[in-house]
Amino acid sequence: MFFVNGIQQQNVSISDRSFQYGDGCFTTVLVKYGQPLLLSEHKERIELTCQRLFIPPLDWNKVEEWVEAAIDASDHKQLAFSGLKIHVSRGTGGRGYSPTGVGNTQVTIQTFVYPAHYPTWQSEGIRVGISTTKLGLTPLLAGLKHNNRLEQVLIKKEIDDSEYDDNIVLNIQDYAIEASAANLFWVIGCTLYTPELSNSGVAGIKRKQVLAYAQQHKLMVNINHFTLNDVLRADEVFITNALHGVVPIIQIDNEKFNIGATTRAIQEKLNP
Repeated sequence: MFFVNGIQQQNVSISDRSFQYGDGCFTTVLVKYGQPLLLSEHKERIELTCQRLFIPPLDWNKVEEWVEAAIDASDHKQLAFSGLKIHVSRGTGGRGYSPTGVGNTQVTIQTFVYPAHYPTWQSEGIRVGISTTKLGLTPLLAGLKHNNRLEQVLIKKEIDDSEYDDNIVLNIQDYAIEASAANLFWVIGCTLYTPELSNSGVAGIKRKQVLAYAQQHKLMVNINHFTLNDVLRADEVFITNALHGVVPIIQIDNEKFNIGATTRAIQEKLNP
């Protein structure tokens, strides 16, 4: 089900700049019994991306009304979990790539059923491969969840054709960055590691929560550029995103890992 600027409909203009150029951003929200979780954090993410893309600020009073209307119309309030995507387009118009004169920002809200396999992932862990598709270096856009996601489409195609649940993704410098749609963490001893995202990747909502958890619990954190071999030396590995939460990795290619105490503690605190 889709709402476009608060109106339930299935169509947008073919001149929409998100369709034409990927000119916009999005965020995906976990909904629990009809309540969108971490909405203020998702709002902050969209505001930052719009600012970086020079898209006019949204009227969040209206957006939150549209979110509530979309959840009400979806009949998902009785479900323990469901999902909601907030998609922002700069709008329609402009000459070619130029955004000059475009001011009709469009917000599309989509509701969807929670993926049934996520609870199993959380409890049993997942097996992942190594993506042959590598992320480019985009320092102006790194960390943002903008609408240009062709690299992720190629990565997902690899996963679809494999025996794995997900893939570890490197960038063209051969640094480990993330999974196909999740942030990457690992534990060695008493230190939590996660990749630096200044050149590639998306800084997720759950990543921010994990880093806050580490600070609160005096867990040493190392954020830097790491290779795949650095990850493979880990005692524990897990991935995070706003929908599936904290998910342990039990195998990377041929290397196996235990689901450790740190991963379970973070799951207990952060998974709804």
